[in-house]
Amino acid sequence: MDHGKEIVVVEDDASMSQAIERLLKAAGWQPRMFDSAEALLDSDSVREAECFIFDVNLPGLSGLQLRARLRDQEIFRPTFFITAYDQAGVRQEAERGSAGYFIKPFDGRSFVQAIARTLVSLPFLIFGPLCLGSLWMG
Repeated sequence: MDHGKEIVVVEDDASMSQAIERLLKAAGWQPRMFDSAEALLDSDSVREAECFIFDVNLPGLSGLQLRARLRDQEIFRPTFFITAYDQAGVRQEAERGSAGYFIKPFDGRSFVQAIARTLVSLPFLIFGPLCLGSLWMG
């Protein structure tokens, strides 16, 4: 796969971050790695990303708080959440409006496939059905 799309990852565990980076590069994407929500917010990468991958439990702002902060800034991208600490209430909140929720350790192939499916459908998610004259496409 040669996607060439930039994917922003916020993961504070160095070994998990490195594993995700290798996985995304192997799939042809360009991962931008951050170890905290604050580091991402201080960068220019937010607006360039095709999608986000956020750890739920981060130091400082959590992944859920980060998504809320970005939405407040009208930055909407497909967002995947990852966590080692699955809790029903957190999972329900994370799954609302997210592209996916994965519990660590997760299957790399399933993870990459979920991202690929989301990015392929991204134009439809952003623009919805297109109307060309009297012909609806969507």
